[in-house]
Amino acid sequence: MKTYTVADLLKQDTNSLHEVEVKGWVRTFRANRFIALNDGSTLNNIQCVVDFESMDDVLLKRITTGAAVHIVGELTESQGKGQSVEIQVSKITVLGDSDPEAYPIQPKKHSFEFLRENAHLRTRTSTFSAVMRLRSSLSFAIHKYFNENGFYYMHTPIITGSDAEGAGEMFRVSALDAKNPPLTEAGEVDYKEDFFGKETNLTVSGQLEAETYAMSLGKVYTFGPTFRAENSNTSRHLAEFWMIEPEVAFMDLDGNMDLAEDFMKYVLKYVLDNNPEDLEFLNDRLLQEEKTKPQAERSEMSLIEKIKFVVDNNFKRVSYTEAIDILRNSKPNKKKKFKYLIEEWGADLQSEHERFLVEKHFNCPVILFDYPANIKAFYMRLNEDGKTVRAMDILFPGIGEMVGGSQREERLDVLKEKMAALDIDEKELWWYLDLRKYGTAVHSGFGLGFERLVMFATGMSNIRDVIPYPRTPQNAEF
Repeated sequence: MKTYTVADLLKQDTNSLHEVEVKGWVRTFRANRFIALNDGSTLNNIQCVVDFESMDDVLLKRITTGAAVHIVGELTESQGKGQSVEIQVSKITVLGDSDPEAYPIQPKKHSFEFLRENAHLRTRTSTFSAVMRLRSSLSFAIHKYFNENGFYYMHTPIITGSDAEGAGEMFRVSALDAKNPPLTEAGEVDYKEDFFGKETNLTVSGQLEAETYAMSLGKVYTFGPTFRAENSNTSRHLAEFWMIEPEVAFMDLDGNMDLAEDFMKYVLKYVLDNNPEDLEFLNDRLLQEEKTKPQAERSEMSLIEKIKFVVDNNFKRVSYTEAIDILRNSKPNKKKKFKYLIEEWGADLQSEHERFLVEKHFNCPVILFDYPANIKAFYMRLNEDGKTVRAMDILFPGIGEMVGGSQREERLDVLKEKMAALDIDEKELWWYLDLRKYGTAVHSGFGLGFERLVMFATGMSNIRDVIPYPRTPQNAEF
């Protein structure tokens, strides 16, 4: 006999009903008669109806919330509301018992903070099972998009000797004795005695290495874990997170903006088409949450409306200089409603400014480009004006910046000057400079924090709730 998933069973035609078997976890067991069974394949449970008079009492007592069971029975047309079929149980085997008194995930509402403390079990709730199925679908869509568009998947190093972003907030990788490390004559830690013979860290980005492969394979992308030792406990920061970073040879900033827009629309349309149940559930959850907020803080769009807003609208392309003029002359700025007032060119835009441009001024996703050089990374191509770089950021409703990218600086002399100004040692990045010596060419790429994308697609407000096991300051549980 074939074992079905709950998702498969709920799609069965009532005209072809038959004996089935299914395995899953008990969500609830009511009146010693009705088991709500879920196996993770769908948001929905299937109702399994037990004839308690023919069942052993000892067995019935073992059917508790959280228990793993194997059920055999007849799939029949449901007598109740909410689903078309149910199972009339003929046989139950308890595969794994669950202590009803100790089991943390009870059939009631739990706070997200409580569920983070029980992250190994939180996907047994409807919200987190929906979030993680969407995360999986987005991952697949990302690989599918790049595969269909001629990109090669590259695994960039996790351990690196360079700091791609110049952030300086990196996790050190060392095999030295922490209590008694070897020292130089100057009394400093002698990293020449370390495993790699130099100071190494966990990577914050695979971009620089991806550039090297783009300059031989043409189109590549990375999709892997990255790390930042930023001591921040906000709802937007993780110490370990995943990044998507495509790099393309012979592509300028305009091509980069085209690629990023097409990519974002593709992956979000994929979940609209393939995860309708999970999106509807999360949409309804968010609508209920919005009702508890003051009117002024409520979102004007539902979750599904935000996703369709991105998929259905052309992205507006606006220079940083034009955006600054718009913001400087806006009502929120003139009436001092912005927390960070825009007074002069060169200001680093905050989320409130980015959302104003998207949600109020243009009413569509926005791509800002040509940013001031002094607020962007050293590898971005300097414009002819000498003060801006060929950078771009994509802004979404409700979240602000989603994607950051640029045309890379392909001119050796200019790149050296920028590195010298920022005190970046050429010896550390000799291989990166080599790309500008041997067949240099225009090339571009962008980075997208995967968890930020999952937050947007699920409506979750805390980044800790869109990754299986969040790593944050003072927290490396599980």
